[in-house]
Amino acid sequence: MVPIALTIAGSDCSGGAGIQADLATFAAFKVYGASVITALTAQNTTGVRAIFEVSPDFVARQLDAVLDDLEVGAAKTGMLAGTAIIETLADRLRARPLRHLVVDPVMVAASGDLLLDPAATVSMRNLMLPLATLLTPNLREAEVLTGRAVTTVAEMRDAARALIDLGARAVLVKGGHLGGEAIDVFFDGHRFDEFGAARIQSRNTHGTGCTLSAAIAAGLALGNQLEAAIGTAKNYITTAIRMARDIGHGRGPVNHFVPIDEEVRR
Repeated sequence: MVPIALTIAGSDCSGGAGIQADLATFAAFKVYGASVITALTAQNTTGVRAIFEVSPDFVARQLDAVLDDLEVGAAKTGMLAGTAIIETLADRLRARPLRHLVVDPVMVAASGDLLLDPAATVSMRNLMLPLATLLTPNLREAEVLTGRAVTTVAEMRDAARALIDLGARAVLVKGGHLGGEAIDVFFDGHRFDEFGAARIQSRNTHGTGCTLSAAIAAGLALGNQLEAAIGTAKNYITTAIRMARDIGHGRGPVNHFVPIDEEVRR
């Protein structure tokens, strides 16, 4: 059976993040990718210029169309844009539960632009977290969701505990904005683990959060266990940053096609 992964997220017209990054990542893992688009963005590597939300009803229609036809092994959410979309999506996913759901609570772009209406934070916390096989907040998102400071590895652990208490089955708090080694903290309610990698100095980090969560979803669609999927995804995003090429005039995208490039070289 062909492994299938689904991304539920916004479109990045410049190709480095969102739906486009997710589908590129699925392809790199040799997983068939389907998509439900929640918003259109006018953005590039320098920032977000405009956001157009897709109607909640049409989001639901897209999701139903995919699930009526395809055997989705894992899905991920990215930019959900607003309260109405979150409420509609959560309602549909409760009625049609997925085998695995990676929730990337996209709230702020790497450029600093807001991608989620602050009023929707409560809906994200109350409705999407309980549906998550894995929640993947960065430090700022963990702070918003928990209402506490997250500036150290110890505070990342505290935030992970709090997010489990809010309903997520497992949490990966991403430490990309801390100094030193790039450490992500995993907690499943029973045990902690840390996924570390040497920090790479690069301006080409557009879409890293989207790419990491998509890579985890791809691993789950392939049948890998959660921690194994995270470990593979961590290695993938680290290499994708290291091998990124300069595209655009701002924060360029990572190199999603690293595995394909390596195959070509071999």
